[in-house]
Amino acid sequence: MTDEITSLKFPIGPFTVKPDISQQELQGLISTIEGAPASYRAITHDLPSSALLKTYRPGSWTIHQLVNHVADMQLLHLFRMKKALTENDYKELTLVNIDGWAQTPDGLNAPLHDSLDMMESITKRFVYLMRSLSDEQLSISYYHPVRKVMLNQKQAISMSAWHVEHHLAHIRIALGIV
Repeated sequence: MTDEITSLKFPIGPFTVKPDISQQELQGLISTIEGAPASYRAITHDLPSSALLKTYRPGSWTIHQLVNHVADMQLLHLFRMKKALTENDYKELTLVNIDGWAQTPDGLNAPLHDSLDMMESITKRFVYLMRSLSDEQLSISYYHPVRKVMLNQKQAISMSAWHVEHHLAHIRIALGIV
């Protein structure tokens, strides 16, 4: 992969797992997640349909698909956390075919405001849950088979915060706001 493609694919850098996350860092990560719906609303506010079809690099998802994807993944991240908290045998996180999801009719064409509303509602529940976790619950971990790493709940929160920022950066690139 060329440096240019890499910087477009990972404009904020690839996700890296921090071995330890302080309580202050954790609160910052949760705040990043909490602010994501407003950030996505602001950047897509009043965009014409043609702008929603822009991409951040050749062959990438459109802005429309990115917003729908982030809403979907907020749901998935909440789902994973709830499974980890409630099922003792949840040792490998649930994966989905994200490219396939991005190509479904709703991934391609659902009204953007529906995905933004979905993201906002799910994020409120996700943030509520994250802020309520005990240290013991935050230490619950599972294996991420794609990244080939064990993640505890603090690290999963870190990945979620990275994810919303990662795709927000993609939208900025697509719109020429860099």
